Amino acid sequence: MGRVYLTGAGPGDIELMTVKALRVVKEADVIIYDRLANPEILEEAKSGCEFVYVGKEDGRHIMPQDDINEVIYQNALKYENVVRLKGGDPFVFGRGGEEAIYLLERGIKFDIIPGITSAISGPAYAGIPVTHRGVAVSFRVVTGHESPNKKVSQIPWDTFKTDDTIVFLMGLHNISKISNKLMEIGKARDYPVAVISKGTTKDQSVVVGTLENIVEKTKDVPTPALIVVGKVVLLREQLKWFGENA
Repeated sequence: MGRVYLTGAGPGDIELMTVKALRVVKEADVIIYDRLANPEILEEAKSGCEFVYVGKEDGRHIMPQDDINEVIYQNALKYENVVRLKGGDPFVFGRGGEEAIYLLERGIKFDIIPGITSAISGPAYAGIPVTHRGVAVSFRVVTGHESPNKKVSQIPWDTFKTDDTIVFLMGLHNISKISNKLMEIGKARDYPVAVISKGTTKDQSVVVGTLENIVEKTKDVPTPALIVVGKVVLLREQLKWFGENA
């Protein structure tokens, strides 16, 4: 019976992986990886390492989460070192907690290896600090992945009225709903918004707009993408340093 390393791969740029994450990848007997993990990371694995892809995309899941949990468990019965490689951080909308509990209930030992989340690194590579003295003293990270057909939202929209910075992950397909909800609760129509696509990678692109026009401006933006809402977006004009828009 082996050990599972629930490992954050970071936001995309392979150099943003942690030293510990890279070490366990190099020692892995099997790597179970998702769509958002940079595939270049797999090149660091030792000869003979097995690779299992369990990626998810909107409307196209290789397998449901329950099956992924079981795949991890079965590989832990077979291999000594199992790396579950997840984009960003395993505990930031990565369902790492669910996978850890599944293993715990079956007597499998595991380590959690945090990764740099795109919620901070994506804005940073776009020249947008999520906090800034005199502009924002707090930030909130929210899932943007709720189904638009959901009758009752789990997102507490009314509590967003006074937030300094809001970062929506996986929310591009819901950007119209997000913009409208924020205007409904009192955010100004000209409130600053940025959409960061493929952040920290060579394909990064950034679109800046307002709650009123950001939907129109991002019609052709590819995923994965995140949304930053807040006055910190205006700092990009001074701080942009990376990518085609710098």
